[in-house]
Amino acid sequence: MSRRRGAVTIDGRLDDPAWRDAPWSTRFGDIEGTIRRTPPLATRVRMLWDDRYWYIGAELEEPDLWATIRQHDAVIFQDNDFEVFVDPGGTTHRYFEIELNALGAEWDLFLPQPYRDGGRADNGWEIPGLRLAVSTEGTLDDSRDRDRGWTVELAIPWSAFADSGRNPVPPAPGTQWRVNFSRVEWDLDHAGSGYVKRTDAAGHVLPEHNWVWSPQGAVNMHMPEMWGVVQFGGGGWRADPAADAVKWALRRVYYAEREWRARHRQFAPLADLSLSHLPAGVIVAVADTTWSARLAEPRRATVWHIRADGLVWSTPH
Repeated sequence: MSRRRGAVTIDGRLDDPAWRDAPWSTRFGDIEGTIRRTPPLATRVRMLWDDRYWYIGAELEEPDLWATIRQHDAVIFQDNDFEVFVDPGGTTHRYFEIELNALGAEWDLFLPQPYRDGGRADNGWEIPGLRLAVSTEGTLDDSRDRDRGWTVELAIPWSAFADSGRNPVPPAPGTQWRVNFSRVEWDLDHAGSGYVKRTDAAGHVLPEHNWVWSPQGAVNMHMPEMWGVVQFGGGGWRADPAADAVKWALRRVYYAEREWRARHRQFAPLADLSLSHLPAGVIVAVADTTWSARLAEPRRATVWHIRADGLVWSTPH
């Protein structure tokens, strides 16, 4: 991601010269990946940063502009929306979510851990100094015409992600964060000059579509291990395949332990999990109501750990 050069006016239009340094992402795909069809409407994002803000711009193709929610911290995804997910520490815990609709209504929340691991959203997390704007190409809530879409522009102050000093902000050049972007899209029917959500024969609202930057492999945005990686400057991309392989091996143990407990009401020693192609050296410790696992990273004096609630972290070897 490029550092900002030149002024950015937060008006939702993404036409400032500074945005020319920010390449567009690939087009969003279905949340489940390539097993589902390519979304019929295009969505893409671009990013910039400086010492004060992280700038995010999004472009959403939309022939039927529609939004109903105006309240801050309402459940915005009940409308069509755009969402940002941020895990600065890469631990899958203590992460952040921002949602907004075409009216500019915004919901910001903090997750101490994912819902699957007992996490509960903290709606008390707020972003003082957040700057956002939405620009629409068409007419909101008017089914009598065809619209082009809407664009989103965010300037998020780094202080929002400091988490009481746990995360160094602004990020040093070369820092990588786990990030994902999502779009919720509802099927709509015309109702007079407006819209209503489409229903099935029994009158139940059809489920929403979820289109994302980094596929999750399931209809669940709260799997931070499946999010993409954003690097804040620092020259060329520096992937760490050795560390990624170790962390993924431990994540496979996590998935297997969850499945085992669902079937047997207890956790299992590693041998009972029957995990194939697991690297040598994985150590699993099982207690009555919990478990933990660790694995040393090859060629580096680092040990990676995971525990029953999914937290992943490293210690010196």
